[in-house]
Amino acid sequence: MARLSAIIPAAGSGIRMGASVPKPFIKLGEYSILQHTLQALLKSEELCQLIVACQQEHISKVKQVFEAFDHSAVELLVVEGGKERQFSIYNALQFVSGDAELVAVHDAVRPFIQSEQIAKCCQLALKLGGAVLGVPAKDTIKQVGEGGAIVSTPDRSALWQAQTPQVFRKELLTEAYQKAINDNFVGTDDASLVERIGGKVGMVKGGRENLKITYPIDLEVAKLIMRQEDDVI
Repeated sequence: MARLSAIIPAAGSGIRMGASVPKPFIKLGEYSILQHTLQALLKSEELCQLIVACQQEHISKVKQVFEAFDHSAVELLVVEGGKERQFSIYNALQFVSGDAELVAVHDAVRPFIQSEQIAKCCQLALKLGGAVLGVPAKDTIKQVGEGGAIVSTPDRSALWQAQTPQVFRKELLTEAYQKAINDNFVGTDDASLVERIGGKVGMVKGGRENLKITYPIDLEVAKLIMRQEDDVI
């Protein structure tokens, strides 16, 4: 079984949520979104390391979250993030364990990730070099040009919405990030950086419950998912 290091960029703001604290530290039930996310990741058998990249003033908060876990088998680290998500991940890559063969990048505000989904991404990343969790696009997508005019309507059957985790062989992701930094290139996600250097990345079908909590309505949906999970238990 390949060993996995997971990087959690958590240096974003809470502006779109209308919050005074960064989104990962907003409460979802009794605990912060970040704590829920880390708890879900720690269920992965492949995991040997978790690295959270956050703003310098929130490092102590992350360390307090760490104290809630029994992490004897997993190294927990917190590092200072950058102004952009890409720079936070680049900073965290410098601390990836030498024992890790694979590196996953997972949004701090996707608290409903399943260990089975992580395992599938790891299996495909070992085979191809990289793997992205995602779901087929359910809406018709329009490409829009200047003035709001529709330019084209891509075939929806070939379109997927990328989620996280995005998992890669460590050397491949490190090379892709170093190339992006050298070229002053900013990609839309980690896979786009790997694709840019010719790396092969596959898609793993995930679930729509793996939502990213970005807006207030997302938080309400997350609360609903939690209530449904409690009813099942």
